[in-house]
Amino acid sequence: MPEPTRRPPSGAATLRADKTAAICEAVLDELAEQGYGRLSMEAVAKRAGVGKSALYRRWPSKQRMVIAAVSEPSVALVEPPDTGSLRGDVLAGLHAVADWLTKPRFSRILPDLIAEARRDQELSQALARHIGEPRRARMAGVLDRAVERGELPPDLDRELALDLLGGLVYWRVSGRGAPLEPGYFERAADMALRAMDARPRPA
Repeated sequence: MPEPTRRPPSGAATLRADKTAAICEAVLDELAEQGYGRLSMEAVAKRAGVGKSALYRRWPSKQRMVIAAVSEPSVALVEPPDTGSLRGDVLAGLHAVADWLTKPRFSRILPDLIAEARRDQELSQALARHIGEPRRARMAGVLDRAVERGELPPDLDRELALDLLGGLVYWRVSGRGAPLEPGYFERAADMALRAMDARPRPA
């Protein structure tokens, strides 16, 4: 006997995807303009053209709302490259990090969130769980494929390698504010390959 179809309780609110997207855009705009510390649910609701209740139906707190708005585009921007070679994958990965860090809103949002996370352990853990770890997991797959192809040693320190790949661009862009001049990505990729003890792909 088939189970009866469950219906939402009478009066239950349906969360519209377009409204959620509009709210997330408002969150990103507010973060870029005001920073995490000064961001308020009231300001986000006003910018999105909704009531505060629309926010609280989706997220129980400011932190959860911010993490949701920032994590979705941040993780989507690191689609795992698969060029067929480790050098090609590393180059694509470096470009992806640069694209993320230099997007107009994110170039202002990310440094602010990282600074806030140093003072707020709960925020730090949430950023790591919803942004840092998923991004690292995608790039870890790139390294695993290279090991399987014989381009990297089996005993590769993956955590250190991931720090290296992300740090090469992060420190250049966010730490130093230096330009990514022509040839930088190629030089950075070649240095990373040497540091990881990469070898030519077996024929």
